[in-house]
Formats: sequence, C-alpha cells, structure tokens
Amino acid sequence: MVPEDLVRQAGPIEIVPFRPGDGPAFKALNEEWLKAYFTVEPADEVMLGDPQGEILDRGGSIFFIRINGRAVGTVALINVGKGTCELAKMAVTASAQGRGLGNKLLGHTIAFAEQHGMHNLVLYTSRRLKPALHLYLRHGFREVPLDESPFRRAEVKMEKALTR
Repeated sequence: MVPEDLVRQAGPIEIVPFRPGDGPAFKALNEEWLKAYFTVEPADEVMLGDPQGEILDRGGSIFFIRINGRAVGTVALINVGKGTCELAKMAVTASAQGRGLGNKLLGHTIAFAEQHGMHNLVLYTSRRLKPALHLYLRHGFREVPLDESPFRRAEVKMEKALTR
C-alpha cells in the first residue's frame, strides 16, 4: 500500500510500461484489492508470481500509473490471439482511489491496444465492483454472455470493439 501522504502530494502523474523489477509492485497492488473484495485464487498466484512469463512473454503488456515516481495503480493486457486482448489485473491502491486514476489508466490502455492493431478488448469482472462496472461502460464496454474464466469471482464478461 502506498502511504496516503505520498498520494496527496502534488506531483507528476505518469503512465509507464512494466520494467524489470516491477513484479513486486504489480503483485502488491493486485493482492491489495483482491484481499479487500475477494480472495487470491490459484490463477492469480500464477499470474502475479510471474508477470514476465505469464503476460509479457506471451505478447501482452503491463502498465503502471505513478505519482511522484511511486506505482499507485496497474493494469495488464493479456494477448489472447486473433487481435483480441483481455484487460486484466486493473488495480488502484485504496489511498489513491477517487482521483480519476483508473479512468486515466483505462483510457491509456485502450489507446495503446488500438495503436498496436488490436480489434477487440474483453474483460471479466464482478457485479460487486460497481465503480469498475460504471468505468467500463463509460469507456464503451458492453456486457456479453459469460463464458469460462479461471476465476470464481468472474460474474460478468464485457467487450469493446476497437477502431484504428
């Protein structure tokens, strides 16, 4: 968790790609929200334990939103093939929520996917995460029939067609 006084300080907000050594921050940010709302499932442990191998080496991307150089949020794009990426592992630390950082991070990620030739984004979420559902709807995601997901918490599947 990022100290609240650090988050409240005025400072540069930047969105940056995953760099060597960012694995612990990716894991910590995701475990914080998972433990607050759900549980860390075996599929989470695999992905959070090896983001390089499970996401990046498979053609995906991970981004962080930083305040004063400190990671306060993250998101992953998992390449699932045929021009489709899954938006996953999006988290903003509790002390930084309510500042529009998730909105900025999501907007950046959508633009990145479009610029890199993706045609479609999908995501899985829970109805318990009402602010996240509203955020996804504002960004043009729509609910579609739910298919298989490795996560018990996945109750909703959403997708967004991308334009280039």
